[in-house]
Amino acid sequence: MRMQSKLKLAAAPLALGVALGAQPVFAQDADVTVADEEQTPPTAIIVTGSRISNPNLEQSSPIQLVTSEDIGIQQVTNAEELLVDLPGVVPGFGNNVNNGSGGFSALNLRGLGTNRNLVLVDGTRVVPSTLTSTTDLNIIPVALVERVEVVTGGASSVYGADAIAGVANFILKDDFVGAEFSGTAGITEQGDGERVRADITLGAGFDDGRGNATLSLGYQNISPVLQGDRDVSKKTFFVGGQEIGSGTSVPTRINGDQYDPETGTLVPTYNSFNFAPFNYFQTPLERFNAFATANYEVSPGVEFYTKGMFTKASVKLQLAPSGLFGDTWQFPLNNPFLTDAIRDQICADNEIDPATCIAAGNATSPEDPNYLEVPTIINRRLVEQGARETDYTTNQFQLWAGVRGGLTDLLDYDVYATYGESDRAQTNLNWGLKSRVQQALRANDATTCSDPSNGCSPINLFGDGTSISPESIAFFNQPAGNTVSTSLAVVSGSISGDLTETGFLAAETPIGFAIGAEYRDYGASQRSDVSFGTQDEVLGTGAPSPSYSGGYSVKEIFGEVIVPLIENSFIYGATLEAGIRVSDYSNTGTSTTWKAGGSIEPFEGFVFRGIYQQAVRSPNIAELFLPVTTGLATLAVDPCQGAAPTTNATLASICQAQGAPASSIGSIPAPSAGQVNATSGGNPNLDVETAKSYTLGVIFTPNFVPGLAFTADYYSIKVEDAITNPTTNDILDPCFGPNGNTPDASAEECGLIGRNPLNGSLNGGGDTQGLFLGLTNQGTIETSGVDARLTYDMPTGFGGLGFDFGVNWVDEIKFQASPTSINRECVGQYSSNCSFFNGEIVPEWSANARVTANLDDFGAVSLRWRWIDGVNYEEALSTDGILEEYLSIPSYHYFDLNVRADVNDRMSLTFGVFNLLDKEPPSVSSYIGTTAQNSGNTYPSTYDVLGRRYSVTANISF
Repeated sequence: MRMQSKLKLAAAPLALGVALGAQPVFAQDADVTVADEEQTPPTAIIVTGSRISNPNLEQSSPIQLVTSEDIGIQQVTNAEELLVDLPGVVPGFGNNVNNGSGGFSALNLRGLGTNRNLVLVDGTRVVPSTLTSTTDLNIIPVALVERVEVVTGGASSVYGADAIAGVANFILKDDFVGAEFSGTAGITEQGDGERVRADITLGAGFDDGRGNATLSLGYQNISPVLQGDRDVSKKTFFVGGQEIGSGTSVPTRINGDQYDPETGTLVPTYNSFNFAPFNYFQTPLERFNAFATANYEVSPGVEFYTKGMFTKASVKLQLAPSGLFGDTWQFPLNNPFLTDAIRDQICADNEIDPATCIAAGNATSPEDPNYLEVPTIINRRLVEQGARETDYTTNQFQLWAGVRGGLTDLLDYDVYATYGESDRAQTNLNWGLKSRVQQALRANDATTCSDPSNGCSPINLFGDGTSISPESIAFFNQPAGNTVSTSLAVVSGSISGDLTETGFLAAETPIGFAIGAEYRDYGASQRSDVSFGTQDEVLGTGAPSPSYSGGYSVKEIFGEVIVPLIENSFIYGATLEAGIRVSDYSNTGTSTTWKAGGSIEPFEGFVFRGIYQQAVRSPNIAELFLPVTTGLATLAVDPCQGAAPTTNATLASICQAQGAPASSIGSIPAPSAGQVNATSGGNPNLDVETAKSYTLGVIFTPNFVPGLAFTADYYSIKVEDAITNPTTNDILDPCFGPNGNTPDASAEECGLIGRNPLNGSLNGGGDTQGLFLGLTNQGTIETSGVDARLTYDMPTGFGGLGFDFGVNWVDEIKFQASPTSINRECVGQYSSNCSFFNGEIVPEWSANARVTANLDDFGAVSLRWRWIDGVNYEEALSTDGILEEYLSIPSYHYFDLNVRADVNDRMSLTFGVFNLLDKEPPSVSSYIGTTAQNSGNTYPSTYDVLGRRYSVTANISF
């Protein structure tokens, strides 16, 4: 039976069927009857307006599909939750990331980084929310999402070279008519983490169906969950199992020794500070969003359409109180709060003779000739100031306008323009300003600063450890912040359709094609106040955020072709496809991305498919223009710390060559809170990175088992000349040896480490570079594996049963920062190195399964199972000093149960229990991975840290 084919473009630059299909997408008129469908062979795919079956059964590029039914049963609050549990998707920065979050949610396909995939709405780009061109998933209007298609192969030639790992295409409801209200409320079993979502959607047709207008308004609110409210994270544990928090604590530490309030002296021990309870496991979010769309058919073949979206989102982060984190301060010896014993010790540390020390202590003001300030390392947690807060407020809008239609019976066109802007304002509260603390240290007496001109009030770092006055806090606790602004302008036009009315060679279906051109212009800027843009000024922030701006534009032409070769002959079918995109970037010049692939169907219901792609990605604005600054990186053990250099002359010489004073050898402090200084930034000399990928797969839809579908695809992606930073071990291992005990003074990496000139540590103020982690084009990234999915729907006497099982096997995911670095394998492994590159853990195996029983006259019952394979600590690293139980995490099983009750034709209620068995997360310490991902002694974005929770959703339509 021959089917009519017409490949159409909608709002996307290229039709999904043309751009991605190894077989043509068959379309029929929107008024197709049930009888028409019943006459169609079981393997055919009917596309009727917005109704589409799983495209994974007909494309050469593998596609994962999230349907509107999935969205409803999962009761999601935001778009991040639709994707994060899919096999092959590695959690990006989401609402389980607190320390290190940028206030947005990001997609990370295949673990290749959030900058190597795209998030689309109806096939078009969305304005990025960050300087790294990352789209915030929080802006997607979930209430209007009809389905989500995650394309993981061949996407770069379709949507652009920055889709190396693939795209997530959020396809919205079209031509909505009526009114729909949806409300969701959820809470954890422990009574926190409340979630509320409410949406109302209104739509109407007009002028006898020639036009439609739709408006959707939404509100979401997520309440916080504190780490102090969960057993796994109430205390902070080191890799050896010791209860060790931060060395910045109370009372004050001076040059490594801690003040003893009872004796007024300094002692060589200190109390660590448990910072975990202040941190969030779930960051609070409040969001308002509006989306409107309209279309009107002016005449046959001419339809105008427009869309607009607006989002305002507020995200709050919280950390332990700020402090004086081991920076070097100019400490006046006449500080009124100093005891004689402490002053004598400070003088001894700086080799100041007793007479000079006593005279300096008696100085009455900076004008006194005996006045003396000495460089002093101070650690003091500012508990009086309260927890640090960071507020992110994002305002984003985007407008689309276009015209589409049919040029002839064979050809369609689509021309559109879109423009969007995003402003993300960051405000830091309760952090404190270093310059004002320094001013407050210079005091003539307990109530008067040497310079009182701006309301200065002296700071008392001693006393009982909580003695800083409210007046002093009010003086140095000033807010600081910045605004990141981004913009995107796109003009795109394309033509698609059939080349002829008849087929080619042994095929009846005609050749499908699409050609087009696109222009994009990106702009971005970071505007910081003076405090936020100054190195080491805002206490506890790590890197500053200096103001800068940049931009680039790109002109592209693209083409796609699908050639059916054989139909219903000696084999059932064979199809070829190819695509090319030529891009001219204003910053890196001309590059070409292309793909080639096809499918062979030896007999009906069994298809082999494959596609090869070569992509070229140009650096984004942050990679090019971000100023070089000193921030923080994760490191549990410094090879130079403690007594090790006293027994190894080579090690001692290296530590000194990096800036450690000779007097510090044998007593260099360990990294503060598992973090060290790291210097990095953009590189204007970066060039493009290239990626080669291919997928090979099978599709099995046997006629003798109606409703059964199986797909399996092998994928391989290799990125060369990759734009990457080295990991901390890429710098440390060549210099000190993999275990820190085979130092090599000749290694050039030793010169990329700069130490604190006072105590030799890798912490301190702006004069301590730490590790230099510069961006280069020297990286190589590789990953490969298999995606498989089995679905089966069967009728029953009570309605129907549906089974959906998806699994991902990762064969490898390797990262090499430079040709001399370790080619690090991170499949099924966790560490600061693997987290540094991949973000979250990438297990070797992961799977999802759902069984749904549709019950006539009632609704549905659905049980979901999610499995994460066991993982181990990185094999290439030494395990010395690490608690054995922290060296591996067993496999994890999670179950969710949802029940939908159809009250009547217009109303339904859905009840859900998530983490049904209340599975506790693993405990591996807070120092075994990077700070952002390894928090609260676990990995909160990979493993469920909230516990059992409940949700109910009401949906009413008119």
